Amino acid sequence: MSNMHQKLKELFIAELNLEDISLEEWEDDMPLFGDGLGLDSLDAVEIVVFIEKHYGVVIANFDEDKKAMRSINTLVEFIKEKQAND
Repeated sequence: MSNMHQKLKELFIAELNLEDISLEEWEDDMPLFGDGLGLDSLDAVEIVVFIEKHYGVVIANFDEDKKAMRSINTLVEFIKEKQAND
């Protein structure tokens, strides 16, 4: 697990009050929504806010956030790509 993966997971746990999962059992490709981590649309809004706050990256539209927020892996790639292009 990369440092960014770990920090992002720690943010999720803190910001979304996820008490039922540990860093060790959270796989990087685990889906964030539905049968994976079980997040919902309200969590998605919070994710958009804390990604912008902590990483300076704006998730601007539904298609973009849907692709970016599939898993920690896709979110890390999205953040890295946006930061490289800014």
